[in-house]
Amino acid sequence: MNRESQMRLLKTVPGLLISAFFLWYTFRGLHLSEFQQIRLTAPVWILGILFFSVAGYTVRCFRWWSMLRSVNAKFSACARIFMTSLAANNILPLRIGDVMRIFTYAPDLNASPSVVLSTVILEKLFDIFSLVLFVAMTIHTGKGVSAHTRVLVKTLFIVSAGGLILLTAGARTMERPIQALFAKLPAKLAKVEHWLLLAMEAVRHIGIAGMLWIFVLSMVAWTCEALLYLSAMRLIALPGDWAAPWQTVAVANLSFLIPSSPGGIGPFEWACKSTLINHGAGPAASGVFGLLIHAWLLISITGVGGAMFLQHRLHMNQRKPLLEEMDTLPARLP
Repeated sequence: MNRESQMRLLKTVPGLLISAFFLWYTFRGLHLSEFQQIRLTAPVWILGILFFSVAGYTVRCFRWWSMLRSVNAKFSACARIFMTSLAANNILPLRIGDVMRIFTYAPDLNASPSVVLSTVILEKLFDIFSLVLFVAMTIHTGKGVSAHTRVLVKTLFIVSAGGLILLTAGARTMERPIQALFAKLPAKLAKVEHWLLLAMEAVRHIGIAGMLWIFVLSMVAWTCEALLYLSAMRLIALPGDWAAPWQTVAVANLSFLIPSSPGGIGPFEWACKSTLINHGAGPAASGVFGLLIHAWLLISITGVGGAMFLQHRLHMNQRKPLLEEMDTLPARLP
């Protein structure tokens, strides 16, 4: 492992400390006996967990393939690379999985790294918008939500919706005004300008109808994940109103914006617990739910992605170690 890779690993130490703090904060004051009271009261809901897990990530793979159809990418390649990148993000630091998706696997998609990066940017924008929409839809339910928080959520929703609409409608006309705007801003924002222009280029290729279709797919994918949470709540008879799974899936996944260890361990559990408590669940049951649902997501996604990665390597007879591949990755996105 070269010095650059060692520095990457060293940068993960603050994230590990943040994760440790959130885990301590989430489970402090809870006793083992409270965890032992959790029971699988309705095992039939395991089928719901399995179905909505498969459905949700199949839709996500299909969504990414839809964004790459212009370069004649194969669905099988998109699904393999997408799941492999998620698996890598769960176990490797600094979102290495996304970096590998952009650089290492771009040739498998008949695309350049910049084209792949533009689709990843759009994917993240639609994910954030969908989750903020879920929060905005459910913000008036539950307890403990201040008026200031509700105003903040509504503002974030309006800003994100307006940004996506402007990006979609103005992709063909906004390039020069954006370049003129960033020319007046500090040079350190040049990377933001570059990513924004890449996103606009992707929108031009996809078209307005394609953007609407990607929005629909995003909503379907996150609805599947909310129903996965609902199934898990029914499995252990966790109380909660109708909005609990929708708001929990949104807040829990938005918690990945907090820097932490690979897989978002710590902030995810805290987000699940705090949200579910606001919707009528007990502290111990909410904490256990966050731990169990996160464990399921990490194990299932990492297992499937890892299996697809190994199967492809055996098929291609590749012998190069993964750490050597990581050493060849650039330090920064294009």
